[in-house]
Amino acid sequence: MPVINIPETNFPRIVIVGAGFAGITLARKLVKYDFQVVLIDKNNYHQFQPLLYQVAMAGLEPSSISFPLRKIFQGDKNMHIRIGSLLKVVPENNMIETDLGICYYDHLVIAIGAKTNFHGNKDIELNAFSLKSVSESIYLRNHIIKDYENAVVTRDYDTRQGYIDTVIVGGGPTGVEMAGALAEMKKYILPKDYHELDEKEVDIYLVHGGNQLLPGMSDKSGKAAEEYLVKMGVHVLKGRRVVGTDGENVSINDGTVIKARKVIWAAGITSNTFEGLNPECLDKSGRILVNEYHRVKSYQNIYALGDICAMASPGVSTPHAQVAQVAIQQAKNLASMLIKKKDKAFVYLDKGSMATIGRNKAVVDLPFIHFHGFFAWFVWLLVHLASILGAKNKIFILINWLWNYLTFDQSLRLILKADRKEI
Repeated sequence: MPVINIPETNFPRIVIVGAGFAGITLARKLVKYDFQVVLIDKNNYHQFQPLLYQVAMAGLEPSSISFPLRKIFQGDKNMHIRIGSLLKVVPENNMIETDLGICYYDHLVIAIGAKTNFHGNKDIELNAFSLKSVSESIYLRNHIIKDYENAVVTRDYDTRQGYIDTVIVGGGPTGVEMAGALAEMKKYILPKDYHELDEKEVDIYLVHGGNQLLPGMSDKSGKAAEEYLVKMGVHVLKGRRVVGTDGENVSINDGTVIKARKVIWAAGITSNTFEGLNPECLDKSGRILVNEYHRVKSYQNIYALGDICAMASPGVSTPHAQVAQVAIQQAKNLASMLIKKKDKAFVYLDKGSMATIGRNKAVVDLPFIHFHGFFAWFVWLLVHLASILGAKNKIFILINWLWNYLTFDQSLRLILKADRKEI
């Protein structure tokens, strides 16, 4: 296997695999100091995952939540970006194997995140839509719009229901936000764009295995989110599971069968995988076990951050949640350790959590207060807008949100054909 072409240097080489929230935060901190930073990711851009559902619902352009890696690090001579995937870690040689070739390191940081967990159900994996990348969001958007177009020319009621009905699996933030966005599309867009369709025929189902939506948030927020969705016409099915789909029908564990071609799977994530680490370094879910200094168990110069790692606070048995704030704070702490060459135990500061359900509807949990409604929605907008990389992206998103709010409309309902044969 060839060695990846990276200039030799006297600076310590820190290889970061993954350009998500953790990887990009760490790289931006380290590149200002005397390190050679190598950032490896399968994409040439950083994507803002919390807003992927808005791309899928034609509310935002894909480029608005994506930022090219080379643009972020323009002018940083000690930064080297390579587009590839991690295959294997070889700790005894301080090197990794990628689909590009071999890369040596002084310090290795694994931040490759997680992927959709289909819980071993091959039929669901084959037929359901996931929402973990920009390309998956565009793929889902294409199918939503295509199915509405097909429904317009379909006379048979049952067949038409298959096109216009949607099942969302998972009552976490992604599922709740997607259900709210679909409900708003049904209310505001269909009557204008597809006036031949009867919006009353459109059914949106949110299937959740637990007894409360937004299980990581407060009971108050979960109940408020459910009330909002029910008022918006979403069928909330709690305490039930989707056990199969063949692309035409969706089977629920209570025997119910729903006619729907689109199943949007938001029922959990599982770790991305690679070879080379000792099995004792992984927990039962496949996450990498790290100590309070982010070091992978049994290794001194290998670290893991973000969704891929399992780190618990002192006195707490469960690892930190797989959310952006944990990843960002972990990256900042590790950056401080590497810059100062001094270990610093990680302490997570929970700043709260939030989810939006639709226009003027959101729920916010802060450490000492829970609130929902218009003010929560406004806070959600501000926090997400501030978190986006790039001034241009912030402006474009703000313009899109203002336009959508004032006109009750979106202007991005395009079917983008990626297959050359479809052009």
